[in-house]
Amino acid sequence: GQEKLSCNPRKENGSHVVLCELGNPMKAGALITVHMELSVSGLEDMGDAITFQLQLRSKNSPGPANVSVTVPVEAQAEMELRGTSLPATTVLPASWHGVEGSRQLEDHGIKVEHVYQLHNKGPSTVSGVTLHLAVPSQLGDRILLYLLELGTEGGMSCVPPPGLNARQV
Repeated sequence: GQEKLSCNPRKENGSHVVLCELGNPMKAGALITVHMELSVSGLEDMGDAITFQLQLRSKNSPGPANVSVTVPVEAQAEMELRGTSLPATTVLPASWHGVEGSRQLEDHGIKVEHVYQLHNKGPSTVSGVTLHLAVPSQLGDRILLYLLELGTEGGMSCVPPPGLNARQV
């Protein structure tokens, strides 16, 4: 029949140990199958597998039997990128031209701010994420968007693109 095991977690020599009592006494030649479900956290940086060392001990056998079980680890996270532009729509007159040499923002066009938010919807945490964002700054030989500045929040770092605020506006 099926029975639930009584297991007790503890620390032994710096390792986390779970001790499960299978039964006492046990008949000679008994065949036992054990299904265990373990919940382990903090595996994001463990690589692609984790190895459990199992040790089977009996008071009647001369020594413990050691078994290694390797389980593949796959962290899963769903990333979501959200973006918005402020203002949402910008229309420039067909005859508009910027003022050469001016350092005033309004002489170079209408300010448009693009805001992107990268969200981790889980279930795992993520690290080492790289987001490559390509912004069309020119259309032929004309400037489409003049990239003025780049900012981040939340402990991220960004590599500024070449030509960022090239005219020092």
